[in-house]
Amino acid sequence: MSLPKGFLIGAATAAHQVEGNNIHSDYWAQEHMEYTSFNEPSGAACDHYNRYEEDIRLMAEAGLNAYRFSIEWARIEPQPGVFDENEIAHYRKVLECCRANGVEPIVTMHHFTSPRWLIEQGGWEAEATVERFARYCRYVVEQLGDLFTYVCTINEANMGLQIAAITKRYKQMMKAQSAEGKVQVGINLGDTLKERMKKQAAENRKIFGTPNPQVFVSSRTPEGDLLVMKAHQAAKAAMKAVKPELQIGITLSLHDIQSLPGGEEAAAREWEEEFMHYLPYIRDDDFFGVQNYTRTLMGPDGSLPVPDGAETTQMGYEFYPQALGHVIRTVHKSLPIPLIVTENGVAVSDDSRRVAFIEEALRGVDSCIEDGIPVKGYMYWSLLDNFEWQKGFSVTFGLIAVDRATQQRSPKRSLTFLGGYAR
Repeated sequence: MSLPKGFLIGAATAAHQVEGNNIHSDYWAQEHMEYTSFNEPSGAACDHYNRYEEDIRLMAEAGLNAYRFSIEWARIEPQPGVFDENEIAHYRKVLECCRANGVEPIVTMHHFTSPRWLIEQGGWEAEATVERFARYCRYVVEQLGDLFTYVCTINEANMGLQIAAITKRYKQMMKAQSAEGKVQVGINLGDTLKERMKKQAAENRKIFGTPNPQVFVSSRTPEGDLLVMKAHQAAKAAMKAVKPELQIGITLSLHDIQSLPGGEEAAAREWEEEFMHYLPYIRDDDFFGVQNYTRTLMGPDGSLPVPDGAETTQMGYEFYPQALGHVIRTVHKSLPIPLIVTENGVAVSDDSRRVAFIEEALRGVDSCIEDGIPVKGYMYWSLLDNFEWQKGFSVTFGLIAVDRATQQRSPKRSLTFLGGYAR
């Protein structure tokens, strides 16, 4: 396997999952509710906020040449229209550290978490969020745009629709474990139909001013889905006005949707909702961020459980690294613009299985490139064993282990294995 010269090989993180003490965010508030859906609070997370230099150095020493990370809106704008210059200075140091280590930064402007005040004012179903997000993105590029080229506006813009679908499916199935494995984010559904929902609603009203706060991963309405696309386009225009040469795209959570006999129509409907209906809003972007972890099998009545006997991951997904190459090919048919794999990874305790996953996934990427598909990079999820949202620290995606008591880093073999492709 010989990936082309200049190919970006790296790892990805999200601010809230690794930095720690993201106290002005909606997630921080939710984690500390009495009737929370989170297994545990994020707390100091991986303390990446203070240890980013060590983490970036470990990446560079292993051979990685790119790092996808998010800038935290709740840190930059903790109150509406109030920007924190100290936090801008912090992210300048992170970007400068990347440059000093020969690591290309790929900046994500929004990775699930939002300022708490945004949710109090309607969140991701409020039209005003479009301009507020664009204002924040414009400010960041004005302050830091000299240090980066690649920007993902919004991480997994389709996640709200996936959550809505999986919640509906769960209510029908009443089997939380098998339903949770259908969505590529750490969620807990076990309590969604119990008495505690009423208590959560009352607590939400006290904290956010509404019993149903519209955080980014809330069940999305069709109107809210369109609003996210408007926010993407407004943010892109705002950032391009400051720095026209920026390479700007969005990322979507995509499954390798495979139909069994009789499931062809259901598979087509699933792909339409997951990807195709976004095309009018993203076809003119500079690149597209592919995020894939597994496949979905479709029968006549919709998605099917993981096949009997199949290897599964800590997230309940089927271990299926071949999915990435399939998804890249399917995306390219409808969206012939440059692609970057902005997330692909596996949650396992046995690192040898992670190595095997990466090897097979990159074999698929290499095959796509040989066939002329413009894939520009591969970002493994995740750099560190981190806070996997509602599932807490119980699952391990990382190339680097983190001792929760001491924050000591222990690189795994998979880190140097991935770096070898860049070297």
